[in-house]
Amino acid sequence: MAALADPDHPPLEGAGPDGFYGIRFESIGGLGAHLAGQMLAEAGVLGCDLNGSHFSSYGSEKKGSPVRSFVRFCEPERVIRRSDPIERPQLVVVFHRALLDSIDVTAGLVPGGTIVVNTAESTAELRERLGLAGATVGAVDGLAIALEESTRINTVMLGAVARVCTFLGAEAIREVIADHLGRRYPDLVEANLRSFDRGFAELELEAGTGAADQVSAADRPKPAYGFLEAPIGGTIFAPGSTIARDLSASREGSLPALDLDKCVHCGLCDVVCPDLCFVWETEGDGAVRLRGVDYRYCKGCLKCTQACPTGALTEIREEPGWAAAHRVPLYPWLEQEVGGR
Repeated sequence: MAALADPDHPPLEGAGPDGFYGIRFESIGGLGAHLAGQMLAEAGVLGCDLNGSHFSSYGSEKKGSPVRSFVRFCEPERVIRRSDPIERPQLVVVFHRALLDSIDVTAGLVPGGTIVVNTAESTAELRERLGLAGATVGAVDGLAIALEESTRINTVMLGAVARVCTFLGAEAIREVIADHLGRRYPDLVEANLRSFDRGFAELELEAGTGAADQVSAADRPKPAYGFLEAPIGGTIFAPGSTIARDLSASREGSLPALDLDKCVHCGLCDVVCPDLCFVWETEGDGAVRLRGVDYRYCKGCLKCTQACPTGALTEIREEPGWAAAHRVPLYPWLEQEVGGR
């Protein structure tokens, strides 16, 4: 997208030596990172007189799969002639806290750059977790805001981006949000604008005080096999249903919590669960009773909470460590065989 040159627009602060300011969204499917990148680029071009481009990278289009969205900005007199992934971003925005444990979100971050994470942690805790000294670190509890406002996380994170990127007018982004949502979901516009405003206001930012960080270089994904060593018939030797599977990064921040005192062991939860997360045990009298949930396989669809007739299963916000502490292993004997992983 290209803008008309306007000598009065704010300067593109923080751009690299090549004249570009790069933003990388690290997310999972279902959180709206692709749409957020699209709206951000549109706001920069149409509302802030910048040239900009946007595209996303993702695998199968399903909830829970990894998603990266890239936005480039430059001054209106420059031309964007590249559409490769942004490997040296000035700003990284992490939509899901669990990604901190599964991928290197800081890879390629430029010296003095900024990283913003959707988390309930403080900036001090986040800085220690990421091992950053010179970068600016931002934390916003986007999940709490989204749940309170009944919106998705993407508009909250756009508010945080507007706070960091002073060259982007907050009002321009608000107008794009209202325009996009107003076409199909006019009843959701006001709630999402409140989420945007809260993301802007509630972002906690802490500037770096140490030396420039030594971050790892961006690693482009490589195919697992080439034509010389590909298995016959395309056989997959490491299926997603392996016992070591951990779906915590696929959840959007909510989990079903089980209160066994209210449970009547009717089995309706097991009927609607698409991933067979519920653990049952046959007792001495021959009765089959529910013992718990193996959260390692739970993707947080919450169908069980809707089917439960007694209120034994309720939706709660997932706190760090809660799933591991309340998990009942579905296949304990297999875990012993693989060393308890």
